[in-house]
Amino acid sequence: MSLKVAQLGQPVLRQIAAEVPAEKIGDPEFQRFLAEMAETLKEQKGVGLAAPQVFASQRVFLAAILPPATEDGPPGVEVFINPKLGALSEETAQAWEGCLSFPELLVLVPRYRQVRIDYFNAAGEPRALALAGFPARVVQHEFDHLNGILTLDRAESTQFIVKASEIDAFTDAMGEVEDEDEDEDEE
Repeated sequence: MSLKVAQLGQPVLRQIAAEVPAEKIGDPEFQRFLAEMAETLKEQKGVGLAAPQVFASQRVFLAAILPPATEDGPPGVEVFINPKLGALSEETAQAWEGCLSFPELLVLVPRYRQVRIDYFNAAGEPRALALAGFPARVVQHEFDHLNGILTLDRAESTQFIVKASEIDAFTDAMGEVEDEDEDEDEE
């Protein structure tokens, strides 16, 4: 069963999500919730989905950033529970980001190029990843959702919030953003 995605204006998107108690991670109900989040992410064709986006104010998100299981397969999806995020360098890059909570918009967002994320996986095991480029962007986007922050809040100017159907006209008029991790996938 897939879950309903909260759209811009829903209060849950602006709340700071609560930590997931360690003893809850292995609970069948929580595991079912994670499976439903994964199904929703796949159905929505997104690269990331945070619990607040499905009306659950919990510190958990999914991100399709792992190497594919097969050579031509889709990226693997990792579960991030109670993540802690830090920049590995001060270097930033700008790229257009979409969001499943307002799919009609793209926002030009500066993000750290390299981050480290410490978290618990779906089995409740502690994990850490050092990420760069697009995967680093995805986890920063999803981590923001856990703190009630949207890409709209990260735009350096409202002129960098564009209707997705008009992005080509905008970039033709303003020039392309030069960045190696530029991607318009929805998160």
